[in-house]
Amino acid sequence: MLSDQKLTFEQLEQRLFDAADILRKHLDASENRKPVLTLLFLKRLNDIFEENVEKLMKDEGLSKKEAENKRRHPIFYLPEDTRWNKLQNVSEDVGSKIIEICKKIEDANQKKLGGTMMVSEFNIKEKYPDTALVKLIDHFSTTDEGYFRLRNSDLENEDIFGDAYEQLLEMFASETKKKGGQFYTPRKVVQLLVELMEPKYDYRINDPTCGSGGMLIHSRQYVEKSLKKEKKSSKEIEELLKNLTLHGQDSNIDTVNMCKMNMVIHGVPSFSIEWGDVLESPKFVKDGKLIEYDRVLANFPFSENWEASGKENDGYGRFKYGIAPAKDKADFAFILHMLSSLNENGKAAIVCSQGVLFRGSSEQKIRENMIAGNKDENLQGDMIEAIIALPVALFYGTGIPACVLILNKNKPKERKNKILFIYAANEFQEGKVRNKLRDKDIEHIVKAFKAFKDEDKYCHVAELDEIRENEFNLNVPRYVDISEEEKIIDIQATIDELKKLDKERDELELKVKQDLKELGFKV
Repeated sequence: MLSDQKLTFEQLEQRLFDAADILRKHLDASENRKPVLTLLFLKRLNDIFEENVEKLMKDEGLSKKEAENKRRHPIFYLPEDTRWNKLQNVSEDVGSKIIEICKKIEDANQKKLGGTMMVSEFNIKEKYPDTALVKLIDHFSTTDEGYFRLRNSDLENEDIFGDAYEQLLEMFASETKKKGGQFYTPRKVVQLLVELMEPKYDYRINDPTCGSGGMLIHSRQYVEKSLKKEKKSSKEIEELLKNLTLHGQDSNIDTVNMCKMNMVIHGVPSFSIEWGDVLESPKFVKDGKLIEYDRVLANFPFSENWEASGKENDGYGRFKYGIAPAKDKADFAFILHMLSSLNENGKAAIVCSQGVLFRGSSEQKIRENMIAGNKDENLQGDMIEAIIALPVALFYGTGIPACVLILNKNKPKERKNKILFIYAANEFQEGKVRNKLRDKDIEHIVKAFKAFKDEDKYCHVAELDEIRENEFNLNVPRYVDISEEEKIIDIQATIDELKKLDKERDELELKVKQDLKELGFKV
């Protein structure tokens, strides 16, 4: 935008949604996503790079050539032949040109973006005709008012681009139904987990099923806001954030690539995102052992199959509490991986299906071992700090009721051998298709977790004996009384009211008869 008017979130959001419409008649939502996000990513990189170059020229008196030097751009670098104007001048074989530019950007930023922009299919003209791609490029190039730019100085505030990008991911998640839930966790659910975990600047944070990276991005934003509240200078914050470790893994290569782009889009300078099945091949390993973290936040895929055979001999010792069922119930395999990834003071917030709370057989035994421990098998108990029952229909592609499981390797003394049960399922904003947590709902949950005490109809602190009496069934309504109070009926008052109504009816009938007689009617 070349005017003094700043681009608002609403304007940017509409612009991005309109971009998605351009290819909709050619592709379904799952395929539509890639070209829109790729071109948006290229445009944002271009405009930020140009802005940084101009700032270096102005602030440090550098020539344009000096300001464009790769060593002066630590977050990402754009070679000259990958700039946006190279795309604007193309009208034929547009998909091939996009592929070429993406490859060169990857090569110039191998550590962060290597292998990220897997867009080889863009040269399939039946799917991506030149006319549609040219229209999409033009959509991200101009507006009725002039050039369309995505520099930070063009935005109402620097946060709105990341917010709008996540809104676009959310839209694609909604349209792709089941697949969408695998790469996108609703922002309010992410906000809840981050606020429960309260990450700090020197923490190691991991999401082993990271999707598009929301847990990691919002953890960093939480830390940054916390440091600002402490009145730290921008330079101090930048230095302190260098101590923050963000690791993520996902089994879907397209999702891994999307996550890396999302991290760069949000200006996260340092991160490590790996591809692979975390249950079969965890990537964050050092000297043959899992790297341990201060915080783990995750929303793993519910009710997956997994290869349970032989896992009692897992090389990382992750499944000593028990082996999750192989078919449709890998949930505890993910949970136990995360528990094993915590350091001695680590905590985890994990979105789970509520089935993990009450299913029997081997899953019941895992719960018992995690809670009560097992001296014979040298298993430390007291691993679960809280369980939060969430509202229905919060997530894409599943109607399975969900909960948040909070693990803590080192509970404070007053919480030892206790679990807080929170029934938050009744507090939400109802939507046509999907419900949503509100800020006040999140605040209530976080406040209850910090207080760790009973609240009528909302939460209850259960001690080990009570949990044992329930045979380690952790279904929240077993511990929180959510029944509606019966309305007390005053029988005598009701009889008196009926008598009064009968009397009034008799008086009214008598009056009607008298009126009819006066009018000459026989009654």
